[in-house]
Amino acid sequence: MKKLFASLALVAVVTPVWAATQTVKLAVPGMTCAACPITVKKALSKVEGVSKTDVNFDKREAVVTFDDAKTSVQKLTQATEDAGYPSSVKQ
Repeated sequence: MKKLFASLALVAVVTPVWAATQTVKLAVPGMTCAACPITVKKALSKVEGVSKTDVNFDKREAVVTFDDAKTSVQKLTQATEDAGYPSSVKQ
């Protein structure tokens, strides 16, 4: 029992180290009107792990801050695509 408790305590201490907050800039060229960023922002905000989303219509981009233990860039781009706005990582 002590070994089990020690193992669980170790996992609880080490696990947060693996998770990291990431920020990615996505190109969203399909935004053609001032209302489009609202849809993109809503879609990205619904993805589990997303903590901040800033969508800029003029630049046709979205800057997303997320927990990489809960989501991935692929899930973010899938969310925008599902909303009708395909995106890709902007360099």
